[in-house]
Amino acid sequence: GAGGTQRLTRTVGKYRANELILTGRFIKADEAKAIGLAAQVYPAASWLNDAKALARTIAEKPPVAARLATEAVDLAWNSTLDAGLEFERKAFYLLFATEDQKEGANAFVNKRKATFKGR
Repeated sequence: GAGGTQRLTRTVGKYRANELILTGRFIKADEAKAIGLAAQVYPAASWLNDAKALARTIAEKPPVAARLATEAVDLAWNSTLDAGLEFERKAFYLLFATEDQKEGANAFVNKRKATFKGR
């Protein structure tokens, strides 16, 4: 009822989804990554530090651009290619009007790290 069968099938394909759903088989992290259910697998000893490093990397990105990129990926997953392309074009033009875009370009030209403010 929560959409798990639909999401799993779209991610791993019909036959693998059937196998996992009908058998109830648990999968290990490496297999989850191999079939597209996980983006990364970290060692048990360092998983928290690795996850925090990933979070810091994402947090350093321009917030408005990151939010719109996430929306574009969600739209690509849930809609048509034409709708996704239209959203992406609009987002691209919108982002060019932000302070963060100007800051990013200025930081690049001056070879320094950008400081994004989400505006």
